[in-house]
Amino acid sequence: MAATVYLNGQFLPLDAACVSVLDRGFLFGDGVYEVIPVYSGHMLRGVEHIERLGRSMDGIRIDHPMSRAAWLAMLEQLIERNGGGDQAIYLQVTRGAPPKRDHAFPPAGTPPTVLAMSNPLAPIDEAWHRQGAEAVTVPDLRWQRCDLKTIQLLGNVLARQQAVEQGAVEAILLRDGQAIEGAASNLFIIKDGAIHTTPKSAAILGGITRDLILELARAEAIPVREEGMPEALLRSADEVWVSSSTREIVPITRVDGQTVGEGKPGPVWQRMHAAYQAFKQKVREGKA
Repeated sequence: MAATVYLNGQFLPLDAACVSVLDRGFLFGDGVYEVIPVYSGHMLRGVEHIERLGRSMDGIRIDHPMSRAAWLAMLEQLIERNGGGDQAIYLQVTRGAPPKRDHAFPPAGTPPTVLAMSNPLAPIDEAWHRQGAEAVTVPDLRWQRCDLKTIQLLGNVLARQQAVEQGAVEAILLRDGQAIEGAASNLFIIKDGAIHTTPKSAAILGGITRDLILELARAEAIPVREEGMPEALLRSADEVWVSSSTREIVPITRVDGQTVGEGKPGPVWQRMHAAYQAFKQKVREGKA
């Protein structure tokens, strides 16, 4: 079945959806986005994703083009038009396409460009669950509002490419002696049975999956520490994980070529992976 996208109020075949070359997303990276996983036709925390989209739009001063209820209704139609099942929704809002290129905001009344598309959700590499994955560390060169999920991702792209070129699945970003997060993920360090993760601030993107992991961890009575994570803690970790909406919780068993803990997915990850899969099953059944 040909993919269907939503663009500025219309559902269209993917190859018929076009935007102006004057669109500020194309010219300036002036926009925000979300990625929402879908299981058996049900969005995982769709409301929370739309609320974060709203915070990102507020942060860069884009007017909201529709209400939360309208967003959710449109996305449910998109899921249905793309066959239901397991999907990954990409949702993007830019400041629109004014008559000319100018760094200043366009004239009042310029409508935002709204795009939503969906692809089959890629299966997670089971080798990661059996033996873990590798990450590298790189300097964090991004701008200072990482809490806004903007489409200007060049710093993240270059960091992830460096990881790929070194045979790793993710780049862990270091800034001022602290381990911050991944290029496209949140970071967790496990030490002496406790989960450590960077607290929410302008330094990180507050992940929806991150919040869910912490919620599930507390339900499992696993200690959680939301505080700064010195690089030394990363180097001495018992376990390291990264998380994202489409990759869930990935155990990292090598960092910069050095073995983490016992070199295999650890016991805290095993507990959290099981809890996460149980939550996903509730999503599939429309119960979460």
